[in-house]
Amino acid sequence: MRKLLLFCLLCFSSLSPAATGVFPDSTFQNLDYGLYWFGTGDTWQKAIPGQTNAYYGASKPTVIYVHGWQNGSSQNKNRESFNRKDAGGPDLDLAYAWRQAGYNVGILYWNQFADEAEVKDAEAKIWTASGPKTMRWRNSSGVYANGPSQSAADLMFTSYKDNLAGYSGSNIRLLGHSLGNQMAIVLTKKISDAVTAGSVNSKLLPKRVALLDPFYSQDPKSFLGNKWVGEVCRTYVSELKGKGVIFEAYRTSAASSSGFIGDSNTGLMNMTAFSELKPWYFNATQLTEKHNAAAWHYLWSFSYNPPLITGTSNQAASAKTADSRISTLMNGSTKLQHDQGAYTKEPSDDNFKEVTR
Repeated sequence: MRKLLLFCLLCFSSLSPAATGVFPDSTFQNLDYGLYWFGTGDTWQKAIPGQTNAYYGASKPTVIYVHGWQNGSSQNKNRESFNRKDAGGPDLDLAYAWRQAGYNVGILYWNQFADEAEVKDAEAKIWTASGPKTMRWRNSSGVYANGPSQSAADLMFTSYKDNLAGYSGSNIRLLGHSLGNQMAIVLTKKISDAVTAGSVNSKLLPKRVALLDPFYSQDPKSFLGNKWVGEVCRTYVSELKGKGVIFEAYRTSAASSSGFIGDSNTGLMNMTAFSELKPWYFNATQLTEKHNAAAWHYLWSFSYNPPLITGTSNQAASAKTADSRISTLMNGSTKLQHDQGAYTKEPSDDNFKEVTR
């Protein structure tokens, strides 16, 4: 058992950033965070409130990705983007199909705050500005500096609401990978609370949230009143579902939910449209690649028709599956397991089977 635990810990410690975007050195030398909009081939423009952005239209459907833990990314001058070849994915612009369908495509960056050797120190910054490492951030020399007095979720909320203040569309989708799923959930809760308070337009409440190989640490947290992060996330998701937010979840590895490293949070998975993918094109030791597959597989799946449930004409879950169908799966009594297409990276041949939750 001790050997298995050590193996899992070593694998999880290698969960490096998923892809390299091209950003100037100043992006890593100085503190930089918040919303960026993307165009063709990973071209980007930072969202600045009140300024026109070449890659954003206020009336368009919108998808925003939130990354997770970023240990070592600042010194490597590395930011996740929409080409995931460095993470075992295809050498493609995975945002292309989304843009062709009329979507704004963005990323919420908090990478310099998430650059910690211990994942729980990065996790705490989502929830509080007074955690074990407060809100320190790391630069490209590897040096930490004191950060803002707000939590990372509060900073992402401000960037989100300020840059979407004039949004007139009707469909915003958040994607949270690994630790970023907690950020997506907390952000959605903050938006919902602001809508209820009347300080934010209801159009800003995400319609759909995708949790991609989600990570939750174990054990009670003093900054959460001695509750587990997964426990608080369940409370938030339950409340948000009551307000019409649709949740889907996809698991691709045991790297973050084996019970040795992370909390599998089965209760939360059962509250979502939950799919277990089998990325068997990677071998048993490639936990990092399997973990990262959740993000690029989901993005890529938007390029293809929704997968089917084997032997039926019923649709399984994917990025392309309609909100109404995801809602039905979310509220059903089964989960989905990868049945066909597990040995190919391309999502076009995927089929799933239903299994009791």
